[in-house]
Amino acid sequence: MELVKVGVIGTGWCGGIRAIAAANSALVGELHIAEINPDRLAEVEAATGAITATADWEALVANPDIQALMISATPETTHYPMARAALAAGKHVLLEKPISITLEEADDLIDLAQTKGLKFTIGYSQRFNPQQALVKRSLGNGTLGDPVSILISRHITRSLGAKIGARTKLSPAAMEATHDIDFSLWCLEPRRPVRVYSQIAWGVRKDQGVPDTQTMIITMNDGVTVTIGAGWSLPPGYPNFSATWIEFIGTEGALLIDASHRDIVLNTMEHGVQFPLSTMPGEYVDHVYAGPMERETTHFLEAVYYDRPVMVEPSLARQTMEVYLAADLSVERNQVVELPLDRDETGLTLANAVTS
Repeated sequence: MELVKVGVIGTGWCGGIRAIAAANSALVGELHIAEINPDRLAEVEAATGAITATADWEALVANPDIQALMISATPETTHYPMARAALAAGKHVLLEKPISITLEEADDLIDLAQTKGLKFTIGYSQRFNPQQALVKRSLGNGTLGDPVSILISRHITRSLGAKIGARTKLSPAAMEATHDIDFSLWCLEPRRPVRVYSQIAWGVRKDQGVPDTQTMIITMNDGVTVTIGAGWSLPPGYPNFSATWIEFIGTEGALLIDASHRDIVLNTMEHGVQFPLSTMPGEYVDHVYAGPMERETTHFLEAVYYDRPVMVEPSLARQTMEVYLAADLSVERNQVVELPLDRDETGLTLANAVTS
């Protein structure tokens, strides 16, 4: 079989990981990259040996030899036009979350991919963590019985939160809890969410126009409750530190997961206490990769090469988006929001999320 010719648009933090993973894959015959930061472009080009290294993302879309594109560009407002152009050009697409800014845009991308018979998936990398995979398996094989409730708490450092929040005024629900919403809905399929209630708390991030934390309760159509708390104001202990606690309670068992990354502690005179290997996407450690994003990237390449289904269906990413839009609506209205959102509410955007 012909090796896949791949392009990566945006080679910053996550895009750089994907570009290196693609360059190291035996399934990839050519790698092409696009990045507007010239220093970063040169750095990733040198690290990957990319055939094309350009500041013009449209050049990758127009290249007839490229079969698949991974879009890791920021800000998030670029996701829809880039993904739509790529799909319209007949490219398979892996798109970082969020799928788009509006539900209408999400529907358009999904319809276009289906019409053209293309692989289209969203970067919810936490599904590729072994702890989350264990939860999914334990529910699927009946170990936990019928699910009753889910509790997930995720917090990241304020330095990382400021880095994320500087791109667009997005809520913690849209940028942090989104991973846990996706994970919970994935585990609970075919159940569907029917109502959402959410509250926020302001603190050290208030001067940046975003709340420190957001908590939401999601009720599924059979009564299962999902409680998710997410924040981005932990004091710096490691620049990209992410701490998560997960509880899945079922009728026959419970699964408790401590993913707080306190198992490795590095304490130096220069930097104090740090928690290595604690970033959400993961990081390279010489010859190995610690984290889920490399495996997620390889999964996409395998789906294209072997014509296999993608793990993250865009329809579920769209449902996840609807949930966090409902959470932000709930904060604004201070009331429960029913799902699905009605026609007047589907035009809501992430840009008009919580701002006061």
